Amino acid sequence: MPSDAPAPSRSARDRILDAFEELLAEQSERAATLDAVAARAGVSKGGLLYHFASKEALVDGVLDRFSALVDEDVERMRAAEAGPVDYFLRTSIPTDSRFERAVIAVARLAQAADPRARDALADAQRVWLGALEESVGDPLAARMVMLIGDGMYYNTALLPAANTVLRDETDVDQLIALVQRFAHPAE
Repeated sequence: MPSDAPAPSRSARDRILDAFEELLAEQSERAATLDAVAARAGVSKGGLLYHFASKEALVDGVLDRFSALVDEDVERMRAAEAGPVDYFLRTSIPTDSRFERAVIAVARLAQAADPRARDALADAQRVWLGALEESVGDPLAARMVMLIGDGMYYNTALLPAANTVLRDETDVDQLIALVQRFAHPAE
């Protein structure tokens, strides 16, 4: 998917949230100061404070956005032509997308011990797992799919240069076919 960098037509509020997410994803929660967010968003600090009165309000905005993105993702997952398992595994490979940036930003907040961010990630996991369980009809098989997706993400996002597990699209296709056989044994 193409990167969705903030377009000039995006509202100041959206640009501020984008900037906060980017700083979280690229650096850390500590680096995402109000001054740094305002500078990245191209607004004055007063403009930032007009939309978000505090860093806590910025966190709330990112968490609300993340929740909406998860809901949209689960809708796409349930409606995917190849099915939720295929969709979940294919989207477990990093893309430079707005959704991935939101996931990483929330993960950074969770790493900084924000309980709301941890809860948001746990809620997302429950929703994804629920959609997988609906699809495969077996809670254990659904957890297997989720863990494989997590492993795919780890190997392709965190070890891109050393990744010898998923080398190309053919590997991904073959892995998904194998997982489908285990997740849907009667088909």
